Amino acid sequence: MALRNAVLAALIDRESSGYDLAKRFSVSVANFWTATPQQLYRELDKMESEGLLAARVVKQEKRPDKRLFSVTDAGRAALFDFTRQEPKPTTVRDELLVQVEALAWADVASVRTSIESRIKQSEQRVETYERSLAEILGSRSHEEFLATGNRIGPYLTLQRGISFERDNITWGELALRVLRARSG
Repeated sequence: MALRNAVLAALIDRESSGYDLAKRFSVSVANFWTATPQQLYRELDKMESEGLLAARVVKQEKRPDKRLFSVTDAGRAALFDFTRQEPKPTTVRDELLVQVEALAWADVASVRTSIESRIKQSEQRVETYERSLAEILGSRSHEEFLATGNRIGPYLTLQRGISFERDNITWGELALRVLRARSG
């Protein structure tokens, strides 16, 4: 999947500055797609030049002017076309798993520290995603939101992110138990 599709999906509901889009990517979109702010800014400019996004300049006092990007009709059509394609299967590329695979020749204490760090990162991400989910829900229960909410896509992707990070925590705890049992 190209970064452009993730950008289109992130902008489909509301216009956004590059800065705000980068913040949104790091909080909610990051559970399924990552990009650096520099990559986002390059992609925004490219997509604007291709007619997929429109930008308007907003004057600001005491700060530089900012550009707000919104999806054009051509961008909506491109996103629609993307949703009609069969997605490529997900593959895992995880340096921690390479370290674990190499445990027979590894510094086990360092690998254990890496696993502990991953657990902490996943716990922090779960908290962040749950806060974003609470914002989407507002005062509604999950059931009320699912029956009446209009932001079902972000709800579902956040649920997937929460599930993924909780699975990372469960796996990490298992790995630590196994390493403790084998070293004791």
